[in-house]
Amino acid sequence: MTRLTSRSSATSAVEVRRSARRSRTVSAYREGDRTIVLIPARMSEAEEQRWVTVMLDKLAAQESKRTLGDAELTERAERLSEQYFDGRARPTSVRWVTNQNTRWGSCTPAEGSIRLSHRLQGMPEYVVDYVLVHELAHLLVPGHGPRFWRLLEAYPRTERARGYLEGVVAADRLPHLPTARGE
Repeated sequence: MTRLTSRSSATSAVEVRRSARRSRTVSAYREGDRTIVLIPARMSEAEEQRWVTVMLDKLAAQESKRTLGDAELTERAERLSEQYFDGRARPTSVRWVTNQNTRWGSCTPAEGSIRLSHRLQGMPEYVVDYVLVHELAHLLVPGHGPRFWRLLEAYPRTERARGYLEGVVAADRLPHLPTARGE
């Protein structure tokens, strides 16, 4: 028996399919503009919610591993500007760069250019989107004052993305132990 539960995520509709034949595994895939999550029928509502979040993050990470070209990055920035800033943030260029090793992105408001560090490639989609939204907000408000942070409140995963990036920075600072031979 399959039981369907539908809900919406920040980006698309999520359909949960419960199956009595599925005993332990959870999987997910995209189907058009929907995400299908397959779970065992015995799971509680709390487990379902946790697994939906886990699988959405997993899919986003897989999708972001496909490197977006500059043209796709520009389209994404335009879509995010429309979604969060009513199209008011209009970059003239959006591109990946390899010379930013201490910051995730930068913006030159006078030129309308946005540059994202290549280190973001392979990170979850919501993290890349956060950095894009952050830089788009600089096209509207140059500094990091209260007005700037109010703009970022529109992006629902700001805190989560910031936490992810802080974790990456912290992990880079950890001592790297040499691996034993044969490992």
